[in-house]
Amino acid sequence: MDGGAKAVSANLFLLLAKKNPFPHSRLGMVISKKAHKKAVQRNRIKRLIRESFRTQEAHFPPMDVVVLAKKGQRIESNLQVFKELDQLWRDICAKFAPPSCG
Repeated sequence: MDGGAKAVSANLFLLLAKKNPFPHSRLGMVISKKAHKKAVQRNRIKRLIRESFRTQEAHFPPMDVVVLAKKGQRIESNLQVFKELDQLWRDICAKFAPPSCG
C-alpha cells in the first residue's frame, strides 16, 4: 500500500481506502469464489455491501473504498453484515477526516 491508502479489518471484511479527486466516494468489491462458493451467496453479500455504503455515503470524505470478503467466514444474517460494515465505515472514515464522520 502506498502512503495515502488506509486499511481496516474485522471478522468478515477488509476495507481499503484512498482519497479520490471527485466530490463523492466510490465503492469496489472483491467477493471471491474461495471466500463464498455459491454465486447466490456472493451476490447477496454484494447487495448488502452496496446498501450499507449507500446509506452511509453522505458521511464519507471523497474516497475510493474496496471491500474484500475474507475467506472461511460464515455469514449468519444480514444484521451481522450491516453491524460489521457500520463499524468499518466509521473506522475508515475516522482515518481520513475525524471531525466529519459519524
